[in-house]
Parts: sequence; C-alpha cells; structure tokens
Amino acid sequence: MEKTEFSEPKANKGIYRLITVVSILVPVVVAILLFMPAKLDLASDWVYFLPHLNAVINFTASLALIAGLVFIKNKKISYHRAAMTIAFGLGAIFLVSYVVYHASAESTSFGGEGMIRTVYFIILISHIILAAVALFPILLAYYYGQKGMVEKHRKIVRYAYPIWLYVTVSGVVVYWMISSYYSH
Repeated sequence: MEKTEFSEPKANKGIYRLITVVSILVPVVVAILLFMPAKLDLASDWVYFLPHLNAVINFTASLALIAGLVFIKNKKISYHRAAMTIAFGLGAIFLVSYVVYHASAESTSFGGEGMIRTVYFIILISHIILAAVALFPILLAYYYGQKGMVEKHRKIVRYAYPIWLYVTVSGVVVYWMISSYYSH
C-alpha cells in the first residue's frame, strides 16, 4: 500500500487511539474521585502532605518547561528533550499524587471574601478547564518529539506548551491562595 500524505502508519494510529483514550479517561477518573460521596481510607493523615508536595512538583515542572523553551530557542536539542522529559515525568508524578489525595481527602474550601474570592475562582476554573484539556496535546507533543516528528511537534507545541505552562503556574497560584485554609 502506498503511503499518502494523509495516511499514518498503523503504529501511529494505535498511539493516537491510546493518547485519546488516556486523555479522556484521566479527567473522567479525576472527576469521579473529586465528587465521589465517600473517600477511600488510606490509613493515615499522610495524604494531607500531598497538596504541599503537588505545589512543589508544579513549581518544578514550570521551571523545567521554561528551561525547555530556553534550550530549544538556543538549539540545544538534547537539553530541551531532557527538560521536557523532566516536566513530563513530574506531570505524571503530580497526577498520581493528586489522584491519591482527592481519592482520600475532602476538598478544601477557599475562605477568602470579596474580590480575592472572584480572582481565586477565575484562576481555579481556568486551571481546571485547561488541565482537563491539556493532556491530549501534551501527550501528542511529547510523542512527536520523542519520535523526531519535528514539524508535527512544532505545530502541536504552539498550543500545548502555553496551556501546560499556564496549568503548572496556575496550580502553584491556586495552592498559594488556598494553602492557609487546609485543615491539616
């Protein structure tokens, strides 16, 4: 079969399906865990440390993303790959930590009033929406980068990178704004 401009190798189609399934499944699972009526008993108060850890992870991922941009602008491709792989790995660790926390602990309510409350919810809601949609372009961008599909990588990164950076930075801001309201 002749490969046309629009055809994709079978392996790529499988990866695209996997990326699509993961990108749908992760936000659905997170939503279920957030809104499930009873939390899991994970045998300890240790989970109350996780929001603090998540903020550190998000901050570090933000630094890795910024470093990745600086490296690619300076044509340091191997450093760019390393920085983006670190950001990707931190994102995976964050996701596991976030799921464990929200599966076992009640969500914390923001106690601020007035304009700061409005600002908090604008940041929080935009963070949640973009976090839910970010996984698909991030996974595609990472896959394209790892496979050396430079043109496809560049096209998707135009969207994936700013969304990913916003989600990591806004995650830190949301944590900073709500941290004084954590009960543990």
